[in-house]
Amino acid sequence: MKRTLIFALMLGAAMGAGAQTYKITFKLEGLKDSMLYIARHYRDQLQLMDSARVGKDGSFVFKGKRTWERGIYALVHQDGEKAIGDFAIDDSRLFSITADEKLTPTTVKVKGSEANSQMFAYMATWSEAKKRREAIDLRKKNAVTKEQAEKEDQALLDEMKAYDNEARHPKKPQLFFDLVNFFDDAHVPDTVKDKPYYFRTHYWDRYFDDQSADWRMKSGKARFQYLKYSPDLFKKLNYFFFGQLYHADSDTIIKEIDRLAARIGDDTAMLRYVFDHIEPRYYRSTRNIGWDAVWCHLASEYYLKGRCPWALPGTLTNMRYNYNRIKQSLIGAHGQELWMADTNQSTNPDDWISSHRFPTPYVVLWFWDPDCHHCQEQSEELKKLYDDMVAKGEKRFEVYAVGYESDVPKWKKYVKEHDFRWVNVGGPNVNIDYQEAYNVHGAPTMIILNQRRDIIMNKTIPVKNLMGFLDDYEKRSEKE
Repeated sequence: MKRTLIFALMLGAAMGAGAQTYKITFKLEGLKDSMLYIARHYRDQLQLMDSARVGKDGSFVFKGKRTWERGIYALVHQDGEKAIGDFAIDDSRLFSITADEKLTPTTVKVKGSEANSQMFAYMATWSEAKKRREAIDLRKKNAVTKEQAEKEDQALLDEMKAYDNEARHPKKPQLFFDLVNFFDDAHVPDTVKDKPYYFRTHYWDRYFDDQSADWRMKSGKARFQYLKYSPDLFKKLNYFFFGQLYHADSDTIIKEIDRLAARIGDDTAMLRYVFDHIEPRYYRSTRNIGWDAVWCHLASEYYLKGRCPWALPGTLTNMRYNYNRIKQSLIGAHGQELWMADTNQSTNPDDWISSHRFPTPYVVLWFWDPDCHHCQEQSEELKKLYDDMVAKGEKRFEVYAVGYESDVPKWKKYVKEHDFRWVNVGGPNVNIDYQEAYNVHGAPTMIILNQRRDIIMNKTIPVKNLMGFLDDYEKRSEKE
């Protein structure tokens, strides 16, 4: 049902002004499908655009009147989900392609489309080169033929380098080769000292600055109309944020988001293409340190300031609620002071214990559940570390352990049996909702506060890494 709806919407939206007559024919020997679809790539999805049933001669003929944007499209099996292969729609809307059932480039024959002729010829040449390379690699393993095979390998490398350079710059520019050139990585000059920084900051230059493309547009916005349906744009986007920037700190990621958004400008379509993909990833991550700060930046500076007009009112309402909740527990924020009853469970607030008023440089807020197996394991490791510190007189932190358990007698019994000598608090007697204050929605959760009781870690790190984290934090603090 979902696929049918997407297909109907795409078809309906395509009709109207600017529509052109088209007839695109595929004949794939050995194919068992009775229906095929043409789909466009949009991020990691396939949006169905047109359908055709098999004819008496085994051909699939897509025809009618509609507007086809230039780009790389997919030919899709009758299940509407799995692509057979890609092809190009450029200047011609009247062409035919014959091939095997997998649209293997070496079997393709094209009539009426120079773009597809060049694209499949290029792919076929590289496919044949790959087979030659595999045969050479086998001969390299033989001592008798190794030396000659290495010479052949270098000759093949030189041959394909020359071929690639010539093919990518045809006398008459073609969309496919423009796209191939665009999706090349940014070139980093040998003279550059900070190569990762240069690569990162010049990653999108071809998109915004390269004016050599066939469509010769003067802005990234215009060029995007041809790139957004390319299967490789999503890969490029995904690699940049979740490959190149995966281990970057939140400030760096935020800076790159702002840099890209500034270059996009008022191109809402591209901004949506980017944000609809990265926003959920930064929100849902529970393991990546600092990604909650990235999400809060997206929410506050883009969505909640009206720069994402596609966002529905309900979405923005939920985002505003989550932003107000999460921002309180970001690294760098001041930790909210908790006052809770200990195992005596006094209802008098004067007897409650503060999470902040300890002489130690650090406080580890430890939200745990005695029924949680992982909580049990980590609590035992934390107990050993804590007891060793106390025994040596080197108490760097206090543990403020909050029993994340509504069954108070069970929690009290577990604390007593395991001899937890740190500060044990829990139960319903508390000054504020600690789940909201520290974004605690599961156990175990670890929050680390420094001497000012600012949050310096809001992710649950393994207890074995705790001392190392504090050492690194102190080294960083000395440099600041």
